[in-house]
Amino acid sequence: MARRKKKQSQGVYYLILFICIVCLAYEPVAKVLSGDKQTVEAPAKIDLPADTRLEIPAKLKNTSELILQRKGYTVSYNKDLKIPNWVAWELTPEKLVERESRTDKFLPDPDLPESEAVTTDDYKGAGMDRGHMCPAGDNRWHWKAMQESFYMTNICPQNHNLNRGDWKELEEACRRWAEKEGKIYIVCGPILYDQKHRTIGKRHKITVPEAFFKVILCTESNPPRAIGFIYKNASGNHPLDSYVNTVDEVERITGIDFFPALPDEVEDKVEATYDLSLWKKN
Repeated sequence: MARRKKKQSQGVYYLILFICIVCLAYEPVAKVLSGDKQTVEAPAKIDLPADTRLEIPAKLKNTSELILQRKGYTVSYNKDLKIPNWVAWELTPEKLVERESRTDKFLPDPDLPESEAVTTDDYKGAGMDRGHMCPAGDNRWHWKAMQESFYMTNICPQNHNLNRGDWKELEEACRRWAEKEGKIYIVCGPILYDQKHRTIGKRHKITVPEAFFKVILCTESNPPRAIGFIYKNASGNHPLDSYVNTVDEVERITGIDFFPALPDEVEDKVEATYDLSLWKKN
């Protein structure tokens, strides 16, 4: 009887010991699994130097390019075509504060020789609008930014219906997105197809683009995202969905490398896809 009790006691002891070993072995595994899950769900972070200009495209090759830095934007100006190659700027909620009224005073660029500077007279009788690339509505936060937005180096010949219609709606959408996201980076400009281009202007021959592009990057979202748009330089009345493209597609058409300061793995991912619903979501 005593021997049976002794065996039972040993059995209980070994059972308790086994349970303790299993518990000790399980705890590190649980921590590792938990750690893996946190790693997967961690917000994407882009570590860049504080002075990085994410909106500035890569230097162009075999193209006339004069870089002009303004208060509210940067322009790559093409002296041969008399229009910008691209215009880039950062838009934040702070820049949406309307401290200045629209001036509507188009000016020749003071950084160009008088003989080369396009004037508003070059548009007279052409039947084209003086279309802003960086819009005046994005520059009401400072008097100088507003004034410089009317420099002719920030202007392209643009179809009247496009300028006052669908293009304007995209500009307004960008302001909503900046208000919602906190900060976005925008680049826009003309598209010139491989064909003979129309020109306007008696004194200066200004090239009329066949289309326009705009690409937008948001690094404040999780994960970062980007989107592109292409508009024919013609009348139309269509929703944003009609013009949307990947940034990769806009790069293919324009030959411009956008957002080159992004880490390669981030740039490759955000430029390859788009989801307009994420931008339109309240």
